[in-house]
Amino acid sequence: MTKAVRQEPACSVNPSPENSPWKKVGNQLKLSLDQDELTHCMRCGFCLPACPTYRETGLEAASPRGRIALMKAVSDGLMTPDQTFDDQMNLCLGCRACESACPADVKFGRLLEQARAGIAEHGPKPRRARFLRSLIFRHLFPKQGRLRFIGAVMAFYQRSGLRWLFHQTRLSKGLPEPLRQMDRVLPPATSKGITQRLGIILPARGKPRGRVGLFRGCIMDVIFADTNEKTARILSAAGYEVVIPPAQQCCGALQAHAGEERESKKAARHNIRVFREAKVDWIASNAGGCGAQLKEYPYLLREETDQIDDARWFSERVKDVSELIASGLPLPLGKVNRRITYQDSCHLGNGMGCHREPRELLNSIPGLDFIELFESDRCCGSAGIYNITHPEMSMNILDQKMNHVGETKADLLVTSNPGCLLQMQLGIRRAGLEDRIEAIHLIDLLAASVETAEKKR
Repeated sequence: MTKAVRQEPACSVNPSPENSPWKKVGNQLKLSLDQDELTHCMRCGFCLPACPTYRETGLEAASPRGRIALMKAVSDGLMTPDQTFDDQMNLCLGCRACESACPADVKFGRLLEQARAGIAEHGPKPRRARFLRSLIFRHLFPKQGRLRFIGAVMAFYQRSGLRWLFHQTRLSKGLPEPLRQMDRVLPPATSKGITQRLGIILPARGKPRGRVGLFRGCIMDVIFADTNEKTARILSAAGYEVVIPPAQQCCGALQAHAGEERESKKAARHNIRVFREAKVDWIASNAGGCGAQLKEYPYLLREETDQIDDARWFSERVKDVSELIASGLPLPLGKVNRRITYQDSCHLGNGMGCHREPRELLNSIPGLDFIELFESDRCCGSAGIYNITHPEMSMNILDQKMNHVGETKADLLVTSNPGCLLQMQLGIRRAGLEDRIEAIHLIDLLAASVETAEKKR
């Protein structure tokens, strides 16, 4: 139940020097915030019950309606943003549930990223924080070779006994508890991604239905490389020729969510060129967060007239892997005698509008007993790196989610996004349900069903 609403100031009405960082943020937001989206908000309140942070705090400023009001006040010059404004923008999970609830179709996610971009560019940040942001968003995620190196280091840490030793000594006490728990549930990392395993092209099996470019992602290809490989094989079994362009980069979602708009645009321009050169009919994503970001490329590059046609070409072809599998050749599915439930990926549902296809695929597997999860479309609290930056809020949301999961009595919890999957695994551990339930990606479950059918042939 929503808590009583309390009002508290969210930004300063006092004048600031023209050269102050917050004044520069305000001036930037006057230029960059989408005025159409700001004025479309009718303040009707339909977004309030859909918003996780409003439900947790009861604060108007922590709701989509409240945050839009703050942005508009800054845009209109009525307020100067300050640290409290920054805090409210970053308290948002960016789950976009408000967009699905909004009768005026306000694209809140775009406004949020524009506000964060202004803060990231001009807001006061310690030198160390700026260095870390540059290191992560500019020099790590866009570089696949560096990510593979990180994967190799993580694999050594996990398999050599160092992880066990780390958690048995005082060394682990330096990490916040949610991070210690997350480290324990991380799956095996690898330096060998999908192209190292399968090559660049995987031929279609059966009657060809088209050429699919597989978006491998960044973290996905390091921590969930097995799922990437299974994705390609299932698409092939569904009649698609699968091409994995080796030059592709991170989708830019984490950069965009953190306000690093320039880096996100660089990723968009690069990926559009790479997949256009690959001459694909569709672009498949097996991560809801990546897919939603790929669909946003035309809006992200809306001011670049030389890019807009290619961006639209790209966006029109982006599909979640479940959509392509559902419309492909029928898969040979074997019996899986499990009781399952499904947690929607926020960006897959709210960003890509894909709710039906994952459920159709699950219900097509023989033997499964599917139980709909209460509030399956409510964010699990992962939200990119939100579970690291806002651990208390994230864990509160997660613990409530796990209460609903426990009520299903399911022994498999299925989702369609790597961040959600890690968060679900963490939630299972926190709830003490390790001996009762397992979290799994939709693709891994489909692959297990296909393998069972093929063994019986």
